[in-house]
Amino acid sequence: MEFWIPVTLAAAFFQTLRFMLQKHLATAALSASGATFARFVYSAPLVALGVGLYLGLTDTALPPVPGRFWPYAVAGGLSQILATVCVVALFQSRNFAVGITFKKTEVIQTVLVGMVILGEGVSAAGLGAILLGLVGVLVLSGTPEAAFSLRGLWNRAAGLGLTSGLFFAISAVSYRGATLAIGSDDALLRAGLGLALVTAMQTLIMVAWLLWREPGEIGRVLAAWRVAALVGVTSMLGSFCWFTAFTLQNAAYVNALGQAELVFSILATVFVFRERVSRREGMGMGLLAASILLLILVA
Repeated sequence: MEFWIPVTLAAAFFQTLRFMLQKHLATAALSASGATFARFVYSAPLVALGVGLYLGLTDTALPPVPGRFWPYAVAGGLSQILATVCVVALFQSRNFAVGITFKKTEVIQTVLVGMVILGEGVSAAGLGAILLGLVGVLVLSGTPEAAFSLRGLWNRAAGLGLTSGLFFAISAVSYRGATLAIGSDDALLRAGLGLALVTAMQTLIMVAWLLWREPGEIGRVLAAWRVAALVGVTSMLGSFCWFTAFTLQNAAYVNALGQAELVFSILATVFVFRERVSRREGMGMGLLAASILLLILVA
């Protein structure tokens, strides 16, 4: 099994945990921007420390970061901030499932964005696996009152979901371009250094934004440190895995395999919250599992 596969599955697992924690923050204490800031401010120091330890333990010099790294890093960092704000705002919407359905179009959008930005396409078999996974996602995310009604689909949650999908697609492709630009053959070092630089930049951007638009929110983020710090830890682990996967594989394939987060969410529903899985959800999980297996075989 190629290394990018377990790394991507780990990223999806940590992302599921992070979204659960951010949902709690957004509904209990913080604004959408504040919950997004928590992700960066608590993870940036941990990432920097991790890179420093890795350099020391492996006796490796800091690799050069060329100028072409920064356009990709800025595009990816800003897109990820906007995408995260959209997703956290979804948690405050009544039509949550419909919004998440649209958010999951990020996989198809990543294919298109990858062609435009990096000139990377996917094989016919790979595209088939991605489309099969998208069908599974639509089955999983659909609601009885909205899944088959066009009027039910077009609402604020749908707009947030579709917009977040586009920004996540841009960030994924941009991060792949950024990590490939770093002058090192060590995939883990490229991923860690790229992540450290991006999260530091994102933290500074969010500080400036909150001071300007939401005075007092930074204090509330710091006051909610017990949960917010966990957001930072899970964000660090998940982001490092995403960056590593993007370093090793086409972003479209990585995002497609990352749909496994929906399976993790369903498993949490069954084994943690003791809720039943409907026939529709079981069918969606089956289609998604088939998509993931096919993707592993053809990618």
